Amino acid sequence: EIIIGAATVTLFIVLLGLIFRSPIASLLPILSIGLVYTLASSLLALCAKAFGFHVDQSLTSLLIVVLFGIGTDYILFLLFRYRERLRGRWGIVDVDDCVNGARYLATRGVVDLERTAIRGGSAGGYTTLCALTFRDAFRAGASYYGVSDLEGLAKETHKFESRYLDSLIGPYPARRDLYLARSPIHHSDRLSCPVIFLQGLEDAVVPPNQSERMFETLRAKRIPTAYLAFEGEQHGFRHAATIRRALEAELYFYSKVLGFQPADLIEPVPIENL
Repeated sequence: EIIIGAATVTLFIVLLGLIFRSPIASLLPILSIGLVYTLASSLLALCAKAFGFHVDQSLTSLLIVVLFGIGTDYILFLLFRYRERLRGRWGIVDVDDCVNGARYLATRGVVDLERTAIRGGSAGGYTTLCALTFRDAFRAGASYYGVSDLEGLAKETHKFESRYLDSLIGPYPARRDLYLARSPIHHSDRLSCPVIFLQGLEDAVVPPNQSERMFETLRAKRIPTAYLAFEGEQHGFRHAATIRRALEAELYFYSKVLGFQPADLIEPVPIENL
């Protein structure tokens, strides 16, 4: 039973990971099921003791089956519900969420909007660039292999994800106007805060030119910016040395543009227009 249980949990995590490509999304149902199972088991034990009946082992097994079925379905419903909110509104709904979250924290006195930064990778990098370009809620940002040109992405990304934007933005080229309207690269005149770009040079999902063009645009506008390209890295950094260097470079960049001193010594990053 232990082997079957472990295999079931592993299978669920792998399948959900493949669907959402997110460790958090794949672990949420398991964590929720584990919590409910613990509470339900404790309640069953209390009832058995209070009323003097015997809890058969098969009841526990049945409880696990029911929780995996209902619990996973419910979590997936919540996750798909948010994904449906993004349908045709990518670059709008997600940006609003980030901006509203930052403003809420500011009203609670948790953050200072004059020293708030936003960061993200891949789709999150796109959200980051959109928030910095189309909103005025953040003072700096970090884009990890983020999308700056939706039309370019539709034309150049690998085949597996080549039609994702049809549902997130609209069919291309029929709605090319939306692709241009929501691409930060075409509205860089509205971007006026520092941004650091971090990019893998072997990225086939979001090609390096997505970061390079934005970096060159900000450099030409005399806005503080930095670009770190990593040899041998693809979409999502995998080497420990790269991950450490990227995080330290991001912290160093913030320290210079937001005006604070890091606690530890960090290898400097070349920053243009500082």
